[in-house]
Amino acid sequence: MKNSQMIQLIQEGNLVIPIYLLKNYKKFEVELEEFIFLMYLYHLGDKHPFDPNSFSKELNIDISTIMKYIASLTEKKLIKVDVIKNEKDFTEEVILLDDFYQKIKILIIEESNEEINPEDSDVFETIEKEFGRTLSPMEFEIIKAWLQNGTSESIIKEALKEATFNGVSNLRYIDKILYEWNKSGVKEVKDVEELRKKRKKNNKENDVDIDLDIVDWNWFDEDE
Repeated sequence: MKNSQMIQLIQEGNLVIPIYLLKNYKKFEVELEEFIFLMYLYHLGDKHPFDPNSFSKELNIDISTIMKYIASLTEKKLIKVDVIKNEKDFTEEVILLDDFYQKIKILIIEESNEEINPEDSDVFETIEKEFGRTLSPMEFEIIKAWLQNGTSESIIKEALKEATFNGVSNLRYIDKILYEWNKSGVKEVKDVEELRKKRKKNNKENDVDIDLDIVDWNWFDEDE
């Protein structure tokens, strides 16, 4: 392990591990080497082709060790190897990270339980359902930060509705809405409703001035 390129990737900044995951990696019940390999897969992206030989060559780790990591992470329900059809309608083996994202979501929800109203604790699931996909670890941390900063789930859901109304499924867009609402003194849903009434009265299309350049922001490319 010490002689592999895996350590070099970290030292050179080519493999950036989010601080939250680094602090909590033991909660995934994995060895450090397995965790670093998991982070390598995370940086490759979800649905990356299953190619142990390529992993072995890039990380300078023998193929048997690579297969051991994959078997262990699969058994611990952090990754899954599956067969899907690609864009050319050919079947191929890929590595799926949905289980890993799900584990992170559970950890964050458990840590946030004291700050979230137990009767209204489904904001993560609500956003996933609206986006039609699993949230990334970075997105989970962003939502958690909103909650820790005192933004209620009801306000987050209202901002989600606003984004959906404008045809945007993007946390940066929602963050901008929350920022503008906070500047306007919005604390409760009734405050949002008042803003909407003013917008309707003034015949405005949007109640916040949002830079449309952020609409296509890709959070999966964000490492920190």
